[in-house]
Amino acid sequence: MIDLSTDYLGLTLKNPLVPSASPLSRDLDTALRLEDAGAAALVMYSLFEEELCAEDAMLDRFLLHADIGHGEAESFLPGHGEFRGGLERYLSHLHQLKRRLEIPVVASLNGVSPSGWVELGRALEQAGADALELNVYHVAADMHAAGEAVEARYIDLLTELRRVVSLPIVMKLSPFFSSLPHFVRQLEAAGANGVAVFNRFYQPDIDLDEMRMTDQLHLSSAEEALLRIRWIAILYGRTRLTLAATGGVHSESEALKLLLAGADVVHLASCLLQHGPDKLTGILAAMQNWMEEKEYASIAQLKGSMSQKNLPDPSLVARASYLRVLDSFTPRPGVWS
Repeated sequence: MIDLSTDYLGLTLKNPLVPSASPLSRDLDTALRLEDAGAAALVMYSLFEEELCAEDAMLDRFLLHADIGHGEAESFLPGHGEFRGGLERYLSHLHQLKRRLEIPVVASLNGVSPSGWVELGRALEQAGADALELNVYHVAADMHAAGEAVEARYIDLLTELRRVVSLPIVMKLSPFFSSLPHFVRQLEAAGANGVAVFNRFYQPDIDLDEMRMTDQLHLSSAEEALLRIRWIAILYGRTRLTLAATGGVHSESEALKLLLAGADVVHLASCLLQHGPDKLTGILAAMQNWMEEKEYASIAQLKGSMSQKNLPDPSLVARASYLRVLDSFTPRPGVWS
């Protein structure tokens, strides 16, 4: 019997497959289907501080400063506190998930200010979340902001939140830090329990007919897992933090490669959005078949065996592979004819 269990933020999971933050977790029935299909934990859809602030401002504008032309009629309008806002809806859904699911539930928080993170983090902990994923979706576009200032923004947010919550905290990172291993070390010192690599920034496009900027959701592709494989392989064995790989996992192949590189858990979203919760069952079964064929008895046995730390030639994860790949390509005969 193969042991698929793994450790995630101090939680023992039955296997390493964890659906990441996505619309799938908004529906209780879908969350139950994910659990039945084999999900070992569930990351909720993100709670955005900006949306909550905008909602509060709108309610304040329309309820506290409204004038409908008749003083007596205004008394029939509900008060600010009688509206069920975004935070209340999120906390209520978290309660539902915790009550119905047997697997751990991770709340996902996307904030912009230290005070916002602290208050929201405290509320999520009190609501029963098993852990918090902090998604600092920050595009560093200010020419006057040095790289150190960008990193300090993350550290300050984490430090403030760690001060008031005892839950495990995982930081979801982008791949754009100049020295990722050093930054991960800083996050560990500031109180993080894990990192998830990498966040996917959705890029703007230009409509050539309408001459305007547009936004469009593009789901991930399996090739995106390669960047995660490299950095998980580099980080493995160099930090005590939980390593979560997110982005580009569409089959057992990407999941197994990331585990071999050193990931503790593998997140999935795009493949589940495309194929439904049952995709998890197929990936798990294929992983077990591969492990039996290769005579692995557990996830712990294979984890990190292909990390930079354990490779005979560590440079294969860095520059050597770059040079080898460039030299290996030649156009097929007749491709230019």
